Amino acid sequence: MKVTVVFPGQGTQYVGMGKVFSDFAYFEKANEAAGYDLKKIMLEGPAEDLKLTENTQPAIVAHSLMLFDKLSPLLKQKNITVERVLGHSVGEYAALAAAGAMTFEEAVKAVHFRGKYMQESVPAGKGTMYAILKQEEAVIREACEGASTSEEKVSPANFNEPSQIVISGDKPACERAIRLMEDKTGGRVKAIELQVSAPFHCALMKPAELKLKPVLDNIKFQPLKFNYIANIDAKEYPTDTNPETIKDNLVKQVCGSVLWTHSIQKLSDDTIIIECGPGKVLAGLIKKINPNLKVISLDSETGFSEVEAL
Repeated sequence: MKVTVVFPGQGTQYVGMGKVFSDFAYFEKANEAAGYDLKKIMLEGPAEDLKLTENTQPAIVAHSLMLFDKLSPLLKQKNITVERVLGHSVGEYAALAAAGAMTFEEAVKAVHFRGKYMQESVPAGKGTMYAILKQEEAVIREACEGASTSEEKVSPANFNEPSQIVISGDKPACERAIRLMEDKTGGRVKAIELQVSAPFHCALMKPAELKLKPVLDNIKFQPLKFNYIANIDAKEYPTDTNPETIKDNLVKQVCGSVLWTHSIQKLSDDTIIIECGPGKVLAGLIKKINPNLKVISLDSETGFSEVEAL
């Protein structure tokens, strides 16, 4: 039997994440990699500190990889093979660490800086993100192109599921794009402004991309143990992929769109998916993309017993 393992992104964190693990050596490794007491923030909060992007991202990656390390011997015992991995935004780092492209410590350290640089890239109030509901992809792409100028830009950021696409960029450009969608469709567009600390996955993140590249250059990326599907192009990369290509994909991912819908659509209906990380957000998105797919969320009371029952 083969499974696909998926790793969630920002917004899935919660105070107390990781408390179930008896092997707290992981937390010491996470603290050392991050350079501060990440364990305390994960287990005790406060929530305001955990929500800071530079803390959120390493917390999610650390928790996801703890779960994967607990999952791995169970899969081996049951003779289940991991066919591929993929992660949503920052979850791609957990996916690549699970696939052996980088270590636990390298992934945690990299995403701490990733979060920090993303936060620093845009002054408060300059950019925003809107979730656009029940609009066609072509309409949203056209509106973003029409609303962008040389000074203010907006683009699709996250293709979460067919009826939810997030746009990101300069606030006035985002608002122009929504008006263009209304003109195109002849009605009111359901647009929800997201409570985010910065406009992720858009051109405004270019300063973060430039700062993150040297951090990634310091990681010696290793060959993949499993295939992985990249956010930026929804392409499945085989185990013989050049490690430099993996690094380049992560650099491009900072400003690029997260093609989650397109990635999940690549999977056949009989794929068994294991969600490895905090919460069950990806399970919800995946069911909206393809209800035929079976998803087991490990961060639940029944998660590991569902894997044992496979």
